[in-house]
Parts: sequence; structure tokens; C-alpha cells
Amino acid sequence: MGRMNSIPEIPADQLEKYSSAISLSDMEIFVFPELLYSLVLANIMSPKIWEWKKDPWFAKLDSMKPYKKIQRMKQFIIDNYEFNLDLDTWGLTTKDSEIERFKPFMDEQMISQSNALFGYQGDKHYFSLDIRKHFGLDKYDSDIIPFWKTETLEAMDAFRFKDNYRVGAGECVSLSTLYAAALFIICDIPLEDIFLIATPLHSQNFININDGVLTNNRRLVTKNMWFNGTDLTGKAQRALRNEQVTIIANNTGFIHTVYPEATISKESLELFKNKLDAFTTTAITYEILANFLRERSEFQKCFQIKYMRHGKEQYLPIERAFAYEHGSPYKVSDNATRDKLLDQIDEYDFYTDPIEGRIQINKLGDYLKNNPISHFDEESMRGLAEKIECTKDMERKLSVLEGLVDFVHLEPELPETENKTFSGPGPINIEAGTDREAIIDYLTDLRDSHPVADLAFYASRDLSTTDWAPFIKAGFERNPVVIEKTEALSDDELIQCLETMTNESIYDGSRIAQPDEVWNFQRGDGLERAFALSNAWKSRHPEESIALRVNGCSVNLMLGAKEVRFESAKGLNKEMTL
Repeated sequence: MGRMNSIPEIPADQLEKYSSAISLSDMEIFVFPELLYSLVLANIMSPKIWEWKKDPWFAKLDSMKPYKKIQRMKQFIIDNYEFNLDLDTWGLTTKDSEIERFKPFMDEQMISQSNALFGYQGDKHYFSLDIRKHFGLDKYDSDIIPFWKTETLEAMDAFRFKDNYRVGAGECVSLSTLYAAALFIICDIPLEDIFLIATPLHSQNFININDGVLTNNRRLVTKNMWFNGTDLTGKAQRALRNEQVTIIANNTGFIHTVYPEATISKESLELFKNKLDAFTTTAITYEILANFLRERSEFQKCFQIKYMRHGKEQYLPIERAFAYEHGSPYKVSDNATRDKLLDQIDEYDFYTDPIEGRIQINKLGDYLKNNPISHFDEESMRGLAEKIECTKDMERKLSVLEGLVDFVHLEPELPETENKTFSGPGPINIEAGTDREAIIDYLTDLRDSHPVADLAFYASRDLSTTDWAPFIKAGFERNPVVIEKTEALSDDELIQCLETMTNESIYDGSRIAQPDEVWNFQRGDGLERAFALSNAWKSRHPEESIALRVNGCSVNLMLGAKEVRFESAKGLNKEMTL
């Protein structure tokens, strides 16, 4: 990594934020929104993601169009990373301690808007399930909540060392920041066209190519897919359909639903809003109507479908046609394959005469073909209402139309801009195709004037270029797993456990793992294992001083009267009392 001539000491009033750049919990990113893009930059600086370029899977990438490149990368991510939201991974904390911790930066009411575990109720789906039961928290006291930490690329890759994991893993923010970095490095998508979107329960990206592409954990959603009415798409829509968007960020900055200051450029935000609006809006056509009925099955009883068999008209309740879609490559909504689907259905399911009280979707489809309808065109919507003749109940008819309008146009709840002050340090301008060393040099030069660039080096854990105080603070305050998992060991057994652990860091160079990363992946450089041991020791013997001396390849740790030595390949030099 790049070097600074001198490493400034982090001021006391900034220590919480800078230490949060290392622990990177979902709550910390909500309170300190700069951290979201800092992790993207940390992943961009990581040598691991640049190694992807050498993989045979990407051999012919340069000859592909942008969306084809993104599809290729998506499959790589699906093959190499799982979604993980295990409560035990990073341990537990309490609501009260987190609220107290963030009090200087945000009041309790605002914090409660950030996470379902703090009282957020925006997503009716999750809340109706009982949010604590859904996440497996019902076995704990109601004040207990998880440390949902966002993993760096290195930590994501290291999941393969954990039992019962085949490949790497990460939670939704980890996957969204990984996607953002990979889109830039592997697919050459400009940074200004990659927007990160965070809601209280989810994180995803909007990519400004073609009609737009939305990342959703490991998968992609195009505009056509957004309106296909499938259960998978319904899940992908859930965050934008039900939740307040709390943070929008790209290389020009961020806007946050709580804070009055926004650092994202107005032009960039306006581009995002226009592109997202176009992505979530479509005209009402036969295909869209059929997709709507696939999703909103309660309205299917209003429709029938006409089919010509042996030259004679037959009529089928449309719910029977949708039932046959399961396991079939043919779709009701696809004019090219609809007849093939209907041909598979037993003739006994059909009626010889039109079914009373049901509209013929074919007839309506012909109308829509010649009269495309927009949701905001009142006159054309009235014309459509006249065609929906299955019921004389106007409320029922309006219910169908309201559902259809909701289907063809989503207006996500984005942060308000009216009372925001737009001012920031400026964009992070890195052109696609720039090599890794040049990017690190650029970000190093930017650190004094750009907080996001500076925080990126803390998110990447490079102790040769950062103040150690934030790392130590995060390590001792937010790493409960190593303490809990070793509490049954005697002091001597604890020391022996850390001494004999695999001498291998998940991070390159002078970058350092946190104590719970060492424990979870059962490996670490001598310096990393010394920190993990110190963390567990301090919880047992809070009155004892711990002295650490790092001298190039050796680490000397004094635990009260006990001396422990480790070997280190990190090449760092430091003396301090922990």
C-alpha cells in the first residue's frame, strides 16, 4: 500500500468514526455514511480483486459488451460467494450500549429508524413475521442485538476456512460493496455510474447502463426482470417497495435521510433519480398485464384466456394457465410461447363458451397493443377500466386498476433534498482501466483533503499507513466472539490456543485482521494473534496492563507477569500499552 510521510493521530472527536471504519457494522455505516464508499475503495485497493483478472473465466471479457461483462461477473460471484447472516459470526451487543455510543452523533429516535431491531417497522413483510423471531433473536433478552458487520473482501474469502462453508460469504452490504468494486475493476464501469443504495434492512446497487441494472445480493435485476411478476423479482423489489432509502452514494459523495448536509453532486443525484424512475416505470401492455396477474394472483379470477384448438374457440380460467407455468419454459405473458403452454393443458380444463363474468385477456391484449397506456394518463386508464368488465363492483374494478398502477410504477422513498445543503470535498475521480498502484497513489495523495479516501485506508486495515488507535479501539470494544469462544479455557490454555493457531494472515502486507476474524477463520499472523490474545486476556483480567512491542518480525506481549512471543511477517514496528 502507499505510504504517508507522517501518520496523523486521529482526534478524539473523530475516533468513533475512524474505529467504525474498521469494525464496519450496519449501524456504524448508518451513523457514519462515509464508511459505505470507503469500503468500496478498500476493496478496489485489495490485491485479491485484481487477481480475478487472471481467472480463465474472464479471459475474453474485453470483447464483451458492458451488460455481458456484468453477467459474467455475476456468475463468478454466485460461484464463489454465499449470502451469510449468521448471528454467531460477529457476536452480539445490546441496544442500550449502541444507542449510548452513538448519542453524540444521532438521537435515539433517528437510530430507531435505521434497523428493525431498534424499532424500525418499514418493511411490513419482515415485521409481520416478528423481526426478532425471523432473525433467531427470540432466544435472547429483548435488548440483545447482533453485531452485523460488513466484511472486507479478505474476510469474505476467508469464510472458506469456516466449518460448513464451501466458498466465501458475506452479508448484503458486503456483497454490494464487493459488486461496486468488481464492476469498476473487472467490468470497466465508470465509478460515477455505480450508485450504492442502502435501506434499513438491505443494501444494493444501481448501475447506469442500458435501461439500468440493479444488484440484489448475488443476483442482477434488469428492467424487464423487474416487471416479470415472479416471486424472485418480488423479493428483489422488497427493499425499494417497502423501505425508506437511507443512503445513496457514489464517487461524488452521499446523501443521507437524516443529515442535513449532502456531499453527492446534485447532477449525479438527479441522474440517479431519473434513471431509477425510468427503471421502475413501464407502459401497460399485454405482457405487463399478464406479469401483473402472475404476481397478484387474487385478480386472476377476473380473467380468462381464449385458445383455438382444432379450429374451435376454447376458454380457460387464467389461473389454470399460470398453474401450468411451474416447471415449464413457456409463459402466459409471452406471445411467442403462450400457445405452446396452452397446448400442454388437458382439454377437460377448457370451456367451449366464454366464461361469464371474466374478461378475455387476449381481447384486452389486442386493445393494449393498439392503445398503449401510461399509468399517469387518466383518459387512457378510464378506457382500460371500461374493458375490465368482469365485475360491476366499481370498488373491485378500481382495486384491480390500483394494483396494476402500483405494479407498473414504483416511486421509492428516497432522501428528501429540499432542506439539504449540498457541499463536499468533491468527487473521487479514478478512470476505469487505471492500474492498482496508480489508484493507491491517487487515494494516498487525496487523504489530507478527502475524508472518504482517508477512511478507506482504515477500512483496509493497513497499520503502516494509519493511526493504530482506531484499530485498537475497535478490537477491544467490538470483538466478543474470541472472548466467548475461549472463556472455558484456562489462562495457559488460552495462550497455547493462540500460539499454536495457523500462522497465516487473511490480509496481505501490513494489513491486520481484527481479533474475531482471527478466531472465526482460525488463523493469523503473530501480531494478529497477539491482538486476539490481548482482547480475550483483558476481558478476564481488566486490571492488568498489557504491553506490546512489535519489532519487524517479532512480537513481544507482556500479559501482566506473563511473557508471550510471536513471529510476524507484517514488518511493523511499535511499542504500546493496551
